[in-house]
Amino acid sequence: MSAEPIRFYNRYTQTTETELVYGEPWLRWTYETALGRFSTWALIKRAVFSHWYGWRMDRPISAQRVLPFIANYDLNVDEFADSPLSFKTFNEFFYRGLKPAARPIAPGDEVAVFAADGRHLAFPDVDAAEGFYVKGMKFSFAELFGDAELAKEFAGGSMVISRLCPVDYHRFHFPVAGKPGAPRMINGDLFSVSPIALRKNVGYLVQNKRSLTLVDGTPFGRVAMFEVGATCVGTIKNVFVPGQPVAKGAEKGFFTFGGSCVITVFAKGCIRLDDDLVKQSAQQIETYARMGDRLGVVVK
Repeated sequence: MSAEPIRFYNRYTQTTETELVYGEPWLRWTYETALGRFSTWALIKRAVFSHWYGWRMDRPISAQRVLPFIANYDLNVDEFADSPLSFKTFNEFFYRGLKPAARPIAPGDEVAVFAADGRHLAFPDVDAAEGFYVKGMKFSFAELFGDAELAKEFAGGSMVISRLCPVDYHRFHFPVAGKPGAPRMINGDLFSVSPIALRKNVGYLVQNKRSLTLVDGTPFGRVAMFEVGATCVGTIKNVFVPGQPVAKGAEKGFFTFGGSCVITVFAKGCIRLDDDLVKQSAQQIETYARMGDRLGVVVK
């Protein structure tokens, strides 16, 4: 098996760090061995496997995992909206809320923010990008949207892939103010979205089950948001009211247990993504940043 580590750039420390991967031995066996790849094809990518795992995380006994998880991954409990002892299941802990002050929203109508905590890849022009997680490895907007007309509307646009690890805050928010339409579910499989898997096939992101919401009336024009399911993600839950205006940073929904992904797409020429994101992404290196922090600004 390959031992290539997952490295990312930390926006706050301005250093490159190595990710501590939840379930790494299992992930490497699954995507880096012949038997593991067969198991993925036969069972692990299928919804029944993730539903079974989600059921386990909803059982009361799963609450015993909470405190060891907090200790092992050094989570900041001062950010939690509720006491670590209050969670009745691991899933309740997993999609926990945070205190509002824990994720301040970057001010300014012309500033877009990250939709989720995570490790982000940002591309000013998807068509011109050399590759996403690996050079030469991409997917098209036609594959992502599953709709030729929408793909044409966003052609040459900017894209941000926000990858959430199991250790991250798992609620997602609106990166801009606007009026969201009703979410549309695009059915698919449930492959892992860890770079361990995506380095083998970045197409998993467009093969996986995903939810698409179009947000109109924003300072950036129409914006598309995808929530991408993954192995062991039991649910993508949207909680906003379609057709009702939302503020930037308003909660959009949450994922239940598992690593997940949010993809945000802007039309061509509508946003100037921040330089640090673009620089790292051009080298296929993700940037760690939190929900509410600045992503880019309107192009005037």
